[in-house]
Amino acid sequence: MEALRPKFDLNPVHFSPISKKLPKPTSVSSKYHTPRKCRVFVPRNSLFRTKPDAQIDSRRESLLPRCSDTSLISSGKEVVESIARGVVGFTAAAAVAAVCICWDSPATAESLTVAFPVSRAREVNTVQRTLVEAWGLIRETFVDPTFNHQDWDLKLQQTMVEMFPLRSADAAYNKISGMLSTLGDPFTRIISPKEYQSFRIGSDGNLQGVGLFINMEPKTGHLVVMSCVEGSPAARAGIHEGDELVEINGESLDGIDSEAAAQKLRGRAGTSVIVKLYNGTDSESNSGFREVNLPREIIKLSPISSTIIPHRTQDGRLLKTGYVKLLAFSQNAAVDMENTVHEMEDQGVESYILDLRNNPGGLVKAGLDVARIWLDGNETLVNTIDRDGNMAPINMASGHALTHDPLVVLVNEGSASASEILAGALHDNGRAILVGHKTFGKGKIQSVTELHDGSALFVTVAKYLSPALHDIDQVGITPDVQCTTEMLNSPPKERNVMGSPLEADSCIMVAEHELDIQESKGAAS
Repeated sequence: MEALRPKFDLNPVHFSPISKKLPKPTSVSSKYHTPRKCRVFVPRNSLFRTKPDAQIDSRRESLLPRCSDTSLISSGKEVVESIARGVVGFTAAAAVAAVCICWDSPATAESLTVAFPVSRAREVNTVQRTLVEAWGLIRETFVDPTFNHQDWDLKLQQTMVEMFPLRSADAAYNKISGMLSTLGDPFTRIISPKEYQSFRIGSDGNLQGVGLFINMEPKTGHLVVMSCVEGSPAARAGIHEGDELVEINGESLDGIDSEAAAQKLRGRAGTSVIVKLYNGTDSESNSGFREVNLPREIIKLSPISSTIIPHRTQDGRLLKTGYVKLLAFSQNAAVDMENTVHEMEDQGVESYILDLRNNPGGLVKAGLDVARIWLDGNETLVNTIDRDGNMAPINMASGHALTHDPLVVLVNEGSASASEILAGALHDNGRAILVGHKTFGKGKIQSVTELHDGSALFVTVAKYLSPALHDIDQVGITPDVQCTTEMLNSPPKERNVMGSPLEADSCIMVAEHELDIQESKGAAS
């Protein structure tokens, strides 16, 4: 959507909510540290120091930098400000900088001198600072301590040299992306300040826009509507799931990704945007094209849409099935899920369908909190594996599920990250049957750190296994029961809040059949 837009390509999940910039500097004494002198040739002297849980910092010493017994841990902003003072912010006469970076470990201390040319182009200079910041974070937290079998320190120097002749920030950022790509992990990446703001909107749950969830079809490259926020301008205009976005304000969307399109849809409340849509099944238009003028409003995002489906069992009884579609794992996902389940229980719902299809993930903590709504006791939700290969289970605190009614979870190839964590937790603990298609297969966890310039670095910091110790990375989760994704030709009996005919969805029909079986077993016992 113009907010949640999986520009993250079935993206990153986050082990915790979005990390704020780190605390103010804290002095830490290290009895293991051995002072070393680092000979450098710079007009100003700087010492960069770090601890395993820190970012790079700079301190001015005398004429010759040396490593003292005191380590400074500082925030990303302070790191970069220090680098600017001591290394990057030289006068135009300075052509080469050298950095003395001292790393502490329990038994030894190592010093590293990295020489690189400092760009005179102000925009590129700023990106060089961002590069050093990102490099340090990856050095200390990336899940693969071999950095894909390469010299990560040398990689910093090489990338700095490549940046030197550049004249634009975009070209310099591409060099950072190129450096990150050598790690062999597509989920470790940097995003621009604009993209990060979009990500924050999706995680925080508020935006000014028209209320469209959009995504790019991988096979065609077309931008299609996933859904509309209930009550939003897009929903009121009759835009439906599956409609294709063709133009925004008269500009063709050919070759434009979902994030760029989302930026065009967003804007100050009170303004408007004209969108051109295509739907080959639209009976109101001979050509299938139509234009809609949409006012922008303040949109309160809920990652959940729901409805109650009257369902007749094989023995003729009429039951109420609660259908809950979870679009993404934002900060308010668990609270909204809890409220939805409470409301449905009050309305006499006796079984549930949780739809995770095309849910690209989001905050891991949100996924774990949603799992706790459906599970009892001290169940294992997921197992994490750190960069040293140590495995640790994450168990839910003792508690009780909000409901013990039968549950079916719908998944497909668009269910990724936190969706797979939730599906695995419910399935491996015997709480739910999975129906649909094999999931995306993303068994990695990312941290997200805002950098000094407003961009953000996503770093894969851990791998995970399901509670039953299944490694789903690049494999996915195979559901218990397969179903087709095609809509049946029968007329829809009821529409959900997004306008999609639930009764004509073959996967929902399969889910209802599985709920019948569970209900029959429960009645027999």
